[in-house]
Amino acid sequence: MLVYLRLLKESFSFAITALNNNKLRTFLSLLGVTVGIFSIIAVLAAVDSLDRSIRENLDGIDTNTIYIMNISFGPTDVPKWKRDNFDPISYDDYNFVRKNISDIEASAYSIFGLRETVRYQAETLGGVNVAAVTHGIYDIERLKLGKGRFYTEVESETGSPVVVIGYRLAENLFGKAEPLGKEVRIFGRKLKVIGVLEKYGDGIGDSPDDTVYLPVNFVRGIRNTGKNGYPTAIVIKPKSYVDIDAFEGLLTQKFRIHRGVKAGEISDFFLSKLSGFVNLIDGIISTMNAIGWMLSGFSLLVGGFGIANIMFVSVKERNNIIGIQKSLGAKNRFILFQFLFEAIILALLGGLVGLGLVYLITVLVNLTIEDFTFVLSFTNIAIAIGISSFIGLVSGVIPALSASRLDPVEAIRTGM
Repeated sequence: MLVYLRLLKESFSFAITALNNNKLRTFLSLLGVTVGIFSIIAVLAAVDSLDRSIRENLDGIDTNTIYIMNISFGPTDVPKWKRDNFDPISYDDYNFVRKNISDIEASAYSIFGLRETVRYQAETLGGVNVAAVTHGIYDIERLKLGKGRFYTEVESETGSPVVVIGYRLAENLFGKAEPLGKEVRIFGRKLKVIGVLEKYGDGIGDSPDDTVYLPVNFVRGIRNTGKNGYPTAIVIKPKSYVDIDAFEGLLTQKFRIHRGVKAGEISDFFLSKLSGFVNLIDGIISTMNAIGWMLSGFSLLVGGFGIANIMFVSVKERNNIIGIQKSLGAKNRFILFQFLFEAIILALLGGLVGLGLVYLITVLVNLTIEDFTFVLSFTNIAIAIGISSFIGLVSGVIPALSASRLDPVEAIRTGM
C-alpha cells in the first residue's frame, strides 16, 4: 500500500512538472476536458435546478388531479374539426359532477386565459393573471394564505365581489399598507380584498404571487365562456384511497351519459391527469440531459486525445528515466501505474477547473436571479470527477502500456 501511495505522489509530481514545463501545450490539451466537464455539469446542474423548482411548485398538488375540458393539451387521435365542434365545459357540467360522482375530495370550475388590469387608487398593474374559479381550488391546490381568508362556497355560488390576491401583487399595489378590506378594480368592477397568499416564488407559468383569485360566477356574467369565449374546465381531486383507473372509467361513463354521447361515438370532452403533465416534464428533462451529454461528448473526445498526446510526449521525454527505473528492478506494472496515475491526475485537473467554472456560475446566478436556486449537487460533482478519471484512464492506457513494455537498455540508449 505504501508503494502505491508513493507511486501516486511521484505521479502527481510528474504531472505538475509536465504542467510547468509545457504550460501552453498542457493548457490547450486540458482545455477539451475542462470545456467538456463544464458543459456537462452546467447542463446537468441547470436541468436539476429546473426540475427541483418545478417539483417544488407542484408540491402539495395531487398528481391524480383530473381536468375535464373540451380541448386536449396532449396528443390525440380526434381530428381537429371534431374538437372544434365540442361544446365547452359548462357550469351545469360542474354541478352534475359534484352532485353525482362519489369519492371526490374537492372539485372546482375554472375559466382559463383571463388577463386583466388591476387598479388601486393611482396604482395600475396590467396583464395580471386572473384565476376565476370556485372555492374548491383552495383545497385542490392547497393554497397558503399569508393573511385574511379565501372566499366561501356561498360567496363562490353568488358571485360575491371579493378577491384574494398574490403576495407580489399586494406589495406592488399597496406597498406597506394593509390590503385587507381595501377595494381594487378588476374588469372595471370593485372587489374587496379578503385575503393575501403567502409568497410562492416563480415557477411554471404564472406564479400565485402574480395572480388574483375571484369567484367564477362573478366573472361568468362579464366574460363569454361559449364556443368562441374563454376555455373552461372542471378540476377534480379524487380521494386518496380510490383506484384512479376505476374512478376515471366511472367518471367518463357518467359524464358521457350526462353530455348525451351515444354508444360508439367519441367523447366530446377530454380527461387529463396532472401525472401526465409530470411525465411530460420528465421526458423533456431527459431529452435536455441527453442533448447536453451528446454536445459535451465532443469536447471530452478532444480532451481525451489531448491527454493522450501529452502522455505520449511524456513517455518519450522520460525514456531514460524509465530505463533506469527498470534496470533498478521496477516492474512493468509499476511503470504502467505511474503513467496511468499521471494521466488521471492531468484529466482531473482539467475536470476540477471545469467544476470551478460551474461553481462560479452557480454563485452568480443565485446572486442575480431571485426566487430560483441554481444547485451544484454532490451527485454532479461526483459525476464530473468520475468522468474526468475515466477520460484520464482511457487516454493514458496506450501510452502507459508502451512505457511499461520498453526494454530498459533500449530506453536508456534512446533517452541519452
